[in-house]
Amino acid sequence: MRVTIADVARTAAVSKTTVSRVLNGKGEVDSETADRVRAVIAELGYVPSSRAVGLARGSSRTLAMLVPSLTWPWVGEMVQGVADTVEAAGYGLLLFTCNRGEVSMAQFTSQVSARAFDGVLVIEPENTLRMIAALHHQGLPLVMIDDRGQRPEFPSVATTNAEGAAAAAHHLLASGRRAPLTLTGPRHFGCVQDRLTGFGRVLRENGVALTEKYVLPGDFTVRSGQTQIERALADGLHFDSVFAHNDLSATGALHALRGAGRRVPDDVAVIGFDDIPIAAYTEPPLTTVRQPMRAMGETAARRMLDHLGGVIPLDTEPVVLPTEFVVRSSAPG
Repeated sequence: MRVTIADVARTAAVSKTTVSRVLNGKGEVDSETADRVRAVIAELGYVPSSRAVGLARGSSRTLAMLVPSLTWPWVGEMVQGVADTVEAAGYGLLLFTCNRGEVSMAQFTSQVSARAFDGVLVIEPENTLRMIAALHHQGLPLVMIDDRGQRPEFPSVATTNAEGAAAAAHHLLASGRRAPLTLTGPRHFGCVQDRLTGFGRVLRENGVALTEKYVLPGDFTVRSGQTQIERALADGLHFDSVFAHNDLSATGALHALRGAGRRVPDDVAVIGFDDIPIAAYTEPPLTTVRQPMRAMGETAARRMLDHLGGVIPLDTEPVVLPTEFVVRSSAPG
């Protein structure tokens, strides 16, 4: 049977409050009583809950992370970066997903009310911004990762989406490609707008127009990438390259092009974004823009821990980590 704080208090003939004060070193207990309580703790083998001790000190020593889903291919890297940093600091990590919609969010908010964690790192799930903002304004420390909606009111860690897309445009132009097709993700995502802006700006500066007809909407899935390329081919669109806003839709584009007998990269060059593990193993291997996903998770966790430790305030100036352009066979130099 597990020894409880009540067992210690009863054996030492003191209150549970006194035991708690001894555990937390608050200095409000005379030395003789404190020594007696410590002796009973040793005798009974009592191990205090780290969460209980933390709450008594006004801290749970636990962070939370709220993500849309663990099925997103790059979420695991970010979570690992967070977990490594949090564990190294002696904190615990609670992970919440939004797979069950309102039910998931109700469970999350109940843990906020219970003070189960000291701060939260958020990859913003859709339709949760109002609730997240309300919790933040009520005093819950928060850091947004991959600032999908370009939320200037929140502390955030993001990456150079526009610059990464600009690098893709420069690479295509340098290899003689002047008729690119763009596969986007959902247009309301901040990263999508940034990637469109960076890619289009470089094209315009070099006399190439990115017309709406050549910007095809998608949902970041393999299926949407394949479907949009099949549709573009059926509509007779002339294009010599594809810039996909993530690697999954780029993979779908490769499938569609191969099915239509188009050679990659001879007929059509293909560039993705993210550099998820599959990118190096597609046929041909995918040229892409690498997001520093693990580093983004590590940076967000460190920023939160430094805030909780009193090192820095959580201001709304974003921390932006650079992307890296990775050249492989689908769009060689």
